[in-house]
This record gives sequence, structure tokens and C-alpha cells, in this order.
Amino acid sequence: MQNVLDILQWYKKNFRELPWRVTNDPYKIWLSEIILQQTQVKQGQAYYDKFIVKYPTVQHLARASEEEVLKMWQGLGYYTRARNLHKTAKIISDTYHGVFPGTYEILSKLPGIGDYTASAILSFSFLLPFPALDGNVFRLLSRLYDIHLPINEQKNRQAFKNILGSMIEGVNPSDFNNAIMELGAMICRPESPKCSECPVSLHCLALKNNTIQLLPLKSKKAKHTVRYFNYLYIQVKDHFYLLKREGKDIWKNLYHLPLVESEGQMEAKAMKKEVSALLSGDGHYSLSKLSVSKHLLTHQTIYATFWKLTIDKRPAFVTKDYKRVNLKNFTKYPIPVLIENFLLSL
Repeated sequence: MQNVLDILQWYKKNFRELPWRVTNDPYKIWLSEIILQQTQVKQGQAYYDKFIVKYPTVQHLARASEEEVLKMWQGLGYYTRARNLHKTAKIISDTYHGVFPGTYEILSKLPGIGDYTASAILSFSFLLPFPALDGNVFRLLSRLYDIHLPINEQKNRQAFKNILGSMIEGVNPSDFNNAIMELGAMICRPESPKCSECPVSLHCLALKNNTIQLLPLKSKKAKHTVRYFNYLYIQVKDHFYLLKREGKDIWKNLYHLPLVESEGQMEAKAMKKEVSALLSGDGHYSLSKLSVSKHLLTHQTIYATFWKLTIDKRPAFVTKDYKRVNLKNFTKYPIPVLIENFLLSL
């Protein structure tokens, strides 16, 4: 219990003033939690402010189109978050009349809301004793109690939840969750933790056992994939073409340039052969390489080569599913940053 009191006292003196900490509105808390997944606070706050201005309530967000929400999200990555954000907004608006459910059973089953986000909403908005276990808390608990269980294995989650469950008893759930997450983010950092400033350093078993740098423990990461994308910037007079990505691959429902994926870097001769097959003799054209970019995702590295295909008429393979776009208005479409950066360079 003393650890908890020390952490709460530290938080009272050192907390960062963030907009989602001065409200108990579940919509605003939910929005902040979704944005802050895989996102630094400084970048996330800018998007949070932008969303609140455009969509001040969950009903406003529900009435927006998915394409509009994806455009607002552009640059944050992990676009599944944005698609689930929109789906959940519609469910809460239509099924629950704009009122967030106050039960774990319902919240945790909504798109994009798992154990952590449901617990955060219930503790911050409804002051219910649900401990929120995020990456910062995993790291803090691993070190405080010298726990050598891989934090990225689902089977180990309950051991950490049990510890938090005993710690949160008898204190304000909102203050507790904020405090322990803040301590993990600001003091018990992944690299160069500020142990001399930690309010519970005297009780930290990892510090005592000299295992700070070993924790938290993680099992072997998922395989990293390298992919080679060849994008076609098809110029016909004053316009070019975009196509919406579908399926279960990255950037679903965002727009991109027509794509040829290859097993390695494609030379001009091989790319010309691919383009000739696509065109099937459909008019005169010229093909030139414009640029090559490297784009890093969590489990993928993408090498993107941009090719300019100049042709005097719309190619037959460019169906009605393609968007005819002018360089002056492409920014209205939600597109990956990789594509946007290329188009802005033209």
C-alpha cells in the first residue's frame, strides 16, 4: 500500500496537464486512448485537438464518412484504429443513443476496444476499479517486482493484472491509473530510467538485483517482412489516377497509386514488360523512373519505386473504380504518407 501512496503523491506533484485528464467525458477519454495507441503524446495531442474540433461528440463522429475519418487520421498510421473508431462511434450513436455503456462486458466487445481501453474508460469516466495495463505499466511492474515473464505473451497478462488489482483497491481508480502510467512514461523509461527520481526506488527489486536493463522481458518478435512496391503515376494530360486499397493488407480503404509488387528491386526493362502487359498495346506511352523511397512499418520495410507512365488517353485497365485526380486536389483523399510525400514532391 505504501508503494501506491508514494506513486500517487509523486503524480500529484509531477503530472502533465493533458486535455483528456481534465474531463470525465467517456467520448473524449476513448478518443484519446485510441489515438495514443502506438503514438507519442506530443503527436497524439495534435490529432486529439483536431478531432475534438471537427467531431465534438460521438454523434458528430458517427455522421462522418469513413473516408473523411481516414483523411483526418492520415499520418498516424495503424489505420485499423481509425476504421474501428468510426465503427464504434456509429454503434454507440445508433444502438446506445450516444451514451457510452458503463460496463466492461459491453465496452470490451466494441470494435477497437479491448481490455486496456475498456478499463481506462471505466476508471477515468465512471471511477470504477478497473486497472489499466499498458506498455508503461508492464515495464514499471516488471522492474518493481523483478518479474521475468514475457509481457508480449497473452498468457502472462493475468499475473500483472492480479498485482494491479491489489494495488488499486481503496484508492481513486482514475488517479491510480493515471499515476502509474505517468510514472512508467516519465521515470521508468525504456532507456535510461530515472531511478534516482523514482518515488518507489527503495522498493524496486530490479534495481536491487541489477536487472533493470533486462526488463521488461519480451519473447522473440514477429518476423519482419521486406516488400518491393512499384507505383505507377499515370499521367494523362493534366490528371492521374488513384485507387482504393481493399482486402486485409496494410492501408485498407486508403487511396494509392496503381501498384505492381515484385520480389525485389525492379529494373526498367522488367517494369516496362509489366506495363506493356497491362496496356496490351493500348496507345503510345513512355515510362521513366522518378524516385525510390524506403518506408518503415512495425513489421514491414517497404522499398517503393515510383514510375511515371505518360500516355495520351485513359488506359483500358483503369476501370471505373479508379479516381481521376488533379495534382491540385489529391489532398482531399486519405492516402498513405508514403504516397503523399511523393505527390507533394512533383
